[in-house]
Amino acid sequence: MNQPSDNSSPYERGTTHFGFRDVPAREKQKLVAQVFTSVAGKYDLMNDLMSLGIHRVWKRYFTATCQVKPGDRVLDLAGGTGDIAALLKPRVGERGEIVLGDINAGMLSVGRDRLTDRGLVAGLEYVQCNAEALPFPDASFDLVTIAFGLRNVTDKNAALREMYRVLKVGGQARVLEFSEVTLDWFKPVYDFHSFKVLPKLGSLFAGDAESYQYLAESIRKHPPQDELKAMMDAAGFARANYVNLSAGIVAIHTGYKV
Repeated sequence: MNQPSDNSSPYERGTTHFGFRDVPAREKQKLVAQVFTSVAGKYDLMNDLMSLGIHRVWKRYFTATCQVKPGDRVLDLAGGTGDIAALLKPRVGERGEIVLGDINAGMLSVGRDRLTDRGLVAGLEYVQCNAEALPFPDASFDLVTIAFGLRNVTDKNAALREMYRVLKVGGQARVLEFSEVTLDWFKPVYDFHSFKVLPKLGSLFAGDAESYQYLAESIRKHPPQDELKAMMDAAGFARANYVNLSAGIVAIHTGYKV
């Protein structure tokens, strides 16, 4: 069953959600860090289990439809293991730059090693940072992306405002995230996979049922499509819109700075 989301500032509320648990807002960052430190070495496995492997198709479509050209500067938040950067690097070319930002040092380390092993070194920068308070000047990037990371941010509104701030005028922001399934008949199937199958698979293949339980719960607590669109509107983005993929299992949100 879908859980209602609450997008008022967690710092005003004093508490926020960590999965289905209410926790002090300032503790969520540490708890999320523990989850991703646990799964960093098996991040591809985690995504394969959560999406039955379809995440690779979603990421390719996400990057193929980004507004980006040779020479552009890109910020990929929750850059994790470098999947999005690897797909975007050929599009920005030798003159372009991609900054991978992630709050988790372990994830950045995995990403750097993987991209280096693939021969992707030049034009890549790795910055440990909090999406809610980015260490970049205003109007620094032509494109800002965040894939499967926004739902783990404590103050999503602050993160969206920061994404808007660091965009250049004319730049594009894109969010790829698990969302709300749109087919009623499919919802029970999806819930069964998320809450019954996924934790067991996490325990069997990764020895970590608890992290996978959190990840399933975090999807249900994430704002549904129309709510997130409204949040992007409020953050200042123009022409905010979204497109559902796979019946709303994921959605791509897009906004512009004009």
